[in-house]
Amino acid sequence: MSDLKKSNDSSPKFVDIKEKVPLQKAIPLSLQHLFAMFGASVLVPILFGIDPATVLFFNGIGTLLYAFITKRGIPAYLGSSFAYLAPTFALQSLGYDFQTIQSGFFVSGLLFAGLAILIKFTGTNWINKIFPPAVMGAVVTIIGLELAPSAADMAGFAVGLSNNPDHTNMTWVVISMVTLLTVILCNVLLRGFLKIIPILIGVVVGYITAYLMGEVNLTPVSEAQLFILPQIKLAKFDMTVIMTILPATFVVLAEHIGHLQVTSSIIGKDLAKDPGLHRSLLGDGLSTALSGFFGSVPTTTYGENIGVMALTKVYSVYVVCGAAIISIVLAFSGKLSALISSIPTPVLGGVSLLLFGTIAVSGLRTFIEENVDFSKTRNLIMSSVVFIVGLSGVTINIGQVPLSGMGLATIVGLFISILFIIFDKLGIMNEPE
Repeated sequence: MSDLKKSNDSSPKFVDIKEKVPLQKAIPLSLQHLFAMFGASVLVPILFGIDPATVLFFNGIGTLLYAFITKRGIPAYLGSSFAYLAPTFALQSLGYDFQTIQSGFFVSGLLFAGLAILIKFTGTNWINKIFPPAVMGAVVTIIGLELAPSAADMAGFAVGLSNNPDHTNMTWVVISMVTLLTVILCNVLLRGFLKIIPILIGVVVGYITAYLMGEVNLTPVSEAQLFILPQIKLAKFDMTVIMTILPATFVVLAEHIGHLQVTSSIIGKDLAKDPGLHRSLLGDGLSTALSGFFGSVPTTTYGENIGVMALTKVYSVYVVCGAAIISIVLAFSGKLSALISSIPTPVLGGVSLLLFGTIAVSGLRTFIEENVDFSKTRNLIMSSVVFIVGLSGVTINIGQVPLSGMGLATIVGLFISILFIIFDKLGIMNEPE
């Protein structure tokens, strides 16, 4: 196994995608990824009223399947997708049980896989045309910025969301700020291996702070069973459910392409070409289909874990797969699962304030690295419109699926790009490409 690459100051520089890390270092690095995704990923099954352990199990299985399909070429963790919340809630309000709703997830995953096969035969050049850097840089930035209110909400600030709709919770603010400050200090002061586990250290310090302030409830840990089994329930097929769920597929498609672009920017390699966007989409699609068929929720690549890689410069797919294996183990361990579930929201909020920001900055980096010239009218128009549509809160309903934020911005950017391509072909653009 190769150790961590070193820079001149003896601090870790980066760990490449297919590098293996010694086990004693890999475990904390993997735990760090697990902590980053845990809060959001278990929130989805809680909202749907199903067993979180089942979701942890299939998140882990899906991530390992994704690594296999992408030939261990893309470090990505597949967690629970939020894009399906609205249509699922709508169907549940109409009386559909979750096993029937699973059929929509299953077919959505197959559609995703079908799009992957299409891209395999048509190539990715057309994607680069319809998603130029001026659009993709803005979309990637929006991915981070639209998550900012959620991070602030979890950190205890009053931003009008679910946790603190009326007032700032100063106890939460103290916990989240201690967590954030710890992560920052670890990044700028520590050397060697400790420098690349700042999130893990921050979570531990934040957890202790929260415990001392009376915000940790360990009762569920003591009451949890030592060994549990994931609840496997096969999907029941219903065409109405399937047609209601399917539009969400295209929201996840836009999200997936954006996340892959972010990861490529962070690592410095075009992952859409090697190992290929088609492999990435296929891995995510089959993971969603598998999860949906057996009783879990749709999966998607997670921005939180991309943020971890941007911060630590550890890109090893083996570290991400280690997090997947731990997730599978947690699905069978009631006490370990309950312990991680006991991490207070403000601890995760403090970490998220930094992680989501790194995603936004990665989008801005795209503008610089791709030499986007904003003196050109087309680039200025595309980026400007995408930013405003994505951040304004505008929502368009497609059936039962509300489309807003990054998803809507991606579609609008796509439309403008195609419009400009048509104008170029017709020779009526007053500014050549």
